[in-house]
Amino acid sequence: MRRLDIPGLIPPPMEGHLRLGDLPHQPDAITVNSRHLSRGGRPWFPIMGEFHYGRYPAGEWREELLKVRAGGVTAVATYIFWNLHEERRGVFDWSGDRDLRRFVTTCAELGLDVVVRIGPWGHGESRNGGFPDWVPATGCVPRTDDPRYIELVRPLFEQIGAQLSGLTRGHGGPVVAVQVENELHDQPGHLVTLKRIAQAAGIDAPLWTATGWGHARLPPDEVIPLFGGYPEAAWDTAHDGWPQQSRAHYFFGPGRDDDSIGADLRTTEVTGSDESHLARYPFATCELGGGMYTSYHRRPIIEAPDIAALGLVKLGSGSVWQGYYMYHGASQKIGALSTLQESHATGYPNDCPVINYDFQAPLGEYGQFRDSFRHLRLQHLWLAADGPDLATMTLTMPPDAPADTADRETLRWCVRSDGRSGFLFVNNHQPVETLPAHEEVRFAVELGGRELVVPREPVTVPSGAYFVWPLARPVGGSLLLTATAQPMGVLEGDEPVHVFCQTAGIPVELVFDATTEVEGPATVERDGDHLVVSDLTPGTGCLLRVRDAAGARAAVLVLDAGQALTAAQGRLWGADRLVLSERPVVIEEGRLVVYGEGSSDVRIFPAPPSATGTDGVFGLLPAATGGGRAPEAKVEEVRQAGPARPPVIDPASGRASAPTDADFEQAAVYRVTVPREAFTGEEEVLLRLDWTGDVGRAYIGGRLVADQFWYGPAWEIGLRRFREEVLEHGIEIKLLPLGADAPVFLSPQVQPAARPALELRSVTLVPVPRTVIVEDAG
Repeated sequence: MRRLDIPGLIPPPMEGHLRLGDLPHQPDAITVNSRHLSRGGRPWFPIMGEFHYGRYPAGEWREELLKVRAGGVTAVATYIFWNLHEERRGVFDWSGDRDLRRFVTTCAELGLDVVVRIGPWGHGESRNGGFPDWVPATGCVPRTDDPRYIELVRPLFEQIGAQLSGLTRGHGGPVVAVQVENELHDQPGHLVTLKRIAQAAGIDAPLWTATGWGHARLPPDEVIPLFGGYPEAAWDTAHDGWPQQSRAHYFFGPGRDDDSIGADLRTTEVTGSDESHLARYPFATCELGGGMYTSYHRRPIIEAPDIAALGLVKLGSGSVWQGYYMYHGASQKIGALSTLQESHATGYPNDCPVINYDFQAPLGEYGQFRDSFRHLRLQHLWLAADGPDLATMTLTMPPDAPADTADRETLRWCVRSDGRSGFLFVNNHQPVETLPAHEEVRFAVELGGRELVVPREPVTVPSGAYFVWPLARPVGGSLLLTATAQPMGVLEGDEPVHVFCQTAGIPVELVFDATTEVEGPATVERDGDHLVVSDLTPGTGCLLRVRDAAGARAAVLVLDAGQALTAAQGRLWGADRLVLSERPVVIEEGRLVVYGEGSSDVRIFPAPPSATGTDGVFGLLPAATGGGRAPEAKVEEVRQAGPARPPVIDPASGRASAPTDADFEQAAVYRVTVPREAFTGEEEVLLRLDWTGDVGRAYIGGRLVADQFWYGPAWEIGLRRFREEVLEHGIEIKLLPLGADAPVFLSPQVQPAARPALELRSVTLVPVPRTVIVEDAG
């Protein structure tokens, strides 16, 4: 039995010390204390996803933001890259894909909050960290209060202020937070200067933030320090192992910092580990890895459980603001004067693709839905209902918690609680190094004057499992003491429906207080002051009716783990509904959009009147699409590859450098012709290349439009944005072989059997149709 006593009295948070927040009388006022954020007088738990407007076609922003919202994200963070807007000094461009105002306005129309990361230095794998080339050429001392530098920044901030005019909180707009600078760890006074200049330029928000990692020295009480954590690190060297610092993110604990982020760019070494000053601020994040980019020398594969388990660990450890980087992948722009990616040529330790910034994110470079989208959405459904309560809860660690990150034997768990109720978190997953299963597991938590034992009979926690279970949580007017099922949120209505899902193959058991009555497909037994519900079969028919002592009714729906990953929730056809779909869905103002080809029905609860059948308590609606043969691309080999390029090592960083334009004179060349019938309406068509090699580039009419550092998965290129050019010119693909001695890291599961390696196995067209379902008024 694993035991933990929760303190009965949780000290109140510090109030009134932070120079942040709306005026208290403002409607929907955002305020902040040392523990959590509040909005409209109620605790508030933002879920933030990074999406770079300037790296995505403006004509597709609305569709992609709807996908972001469908994933449970409530706030969109975006860098404002200076070099995208003032590449030539004094000449600003806010048009087209650079139209910040249009992007923020679109977010507002969709009910999404906005966090602007205004720089002036931003990084994001951008050339010069986002500085235009002319900034360092002026001879100023960037990222300091050097008056010459400040005079360069001021016009930029005035331009941003003009773009955001009328969109700040004071005007009812969506901008809830502003980040100044990025990864600046030793200039607290400069951060204050930037904040004051921004405010004078009309850039304002209740929340001001700065990145806190690397033990950054930030101006006290002026900004909220935001933290991060990644499953892998493309900025690490090409060593074969797992980055040491990434291990820490799979252990529960109060620590927030990760001094490895940005370490490749810091010129001074981080010293000390004291985080006591952080008690003045809520535990907030802006860069939980939604994936990882590929640098030339290090190209890891990030799996969905790696991302979701890390996110769950941060929730268990005390996070009250989940921020993902990236949540939506993108494509680097090519500027009028240069390419705009981080590279050895501009003094950076990492060579990045010229264009690709897919990041293996939950939503890809061309809007592809990834498995991580579903895994994170499962957590976000829960946070939409219980996030405000979780925000007020504090962390309690068990006495037998692992002592260091080398421990692979001790089960990792913790509790967050407010002294009366809480959540028990378990993580038995980490990348690379498989964790063992744990047998005979039970937890005994002393909480609110009672001992809660879960489960009643010992169970096995499998290798790779990660989950959260409720402790003394309300279900309608009843009290759910324990459950071996993960909460998934609440469907609001006359009879609220609390949704749960089975976890890790563990039998589902619900224990209520004895005053509760439960009816449904389960065994219900009274055991002293407990009502035990067992023998449930999770699925679409597992609906229990719950009544409290006063007669108030609620319901509990328990899905199996597979169904839970297909679940979406939203206001649809006049009710709060749960949608189960094997294909991705987006709920949008009275219609349901289903992405991809398939013949499976969607399942909707409560069932709409137009349902054509039932599955348990869910109604079925047909959403068949496709079925015909996809058009085929014509592929012609134009030239075979020359010999593999010998390794080129950057003398400054000691890391392998990416091939140059000249190197591609030795590339294998293929011409791909796409038939007109591949394009239907405004829907996306992906060109999917299954290949092995080193670096690939795609050109249309001689213009570079896409590239990839090969790392294992197929290379996908969205053709919709290039439609007319593709039909006129076709696509030219250039592929370079991976050399026998190339000093690059690849995930072990995709290492080529032999090198040099170059093979193009297939080129296929993958339509991504959208099926729109509307409720039949008849």
